[in-house]
Amino acid sequence: MVSMSTQESLDSLDRRILRVLQANGRITFDDLAQQVGLSASAALRRVRRLEDGGVIAGYAAVVPPERVGLGLTAYINVRLEKQAEGHKRTPMDLFRAAVQTWPEVIECASLTGEMDYLLRVVVADMGHYSRFIMDTLLKHPSVQDVKTSFVLDRVKAASPVPV
Repeated sequence: MVSMSTQESLDSLDRRILRVLQANGRITFDDLAQQVGLSASAALRRVRRLEDGGVIAGYAAVVPPERVGLGLTAYINVRLEKQAEGHKRTPMDLFRAAVQTWPEVIECASLTGEMDYLLRVVVADMGHYSRFIMDTLLKHPSVQDVKTSFVLDRVKAASPVPV
């Protein structure tokens, strides 16, 4: 994969294509071409270039968690223990690997400041949340402390990137 390294490599047509695809990733190339003022073959070439360059990382269905029985969203701040002596892998490496296996975690970001990571977690209910915290997160050997905030109302979600 060839990486498109700078924002300058995107021209105004690329940006229009990205805006349209973020609004409707299932649009046909004919309709996309019409909306951005290109032929279908030119639109296809540009989309393929954006995909090959990593600007378009993939396509996905947007699934509201509550529509599939995941009615509780939590943001969990996680602080890890500091470097353990004698281990080949750091606590951060161990934690990063573990997070990949936890289906409840739909997003994980490394942070500056007091806490090390912020997890966005979706679960069915408070019982599911409790089991995840007690049986998974707090049992991880790298985890030192967690602080949770629960989502009361999603004000804005799944926003397109402003291109």
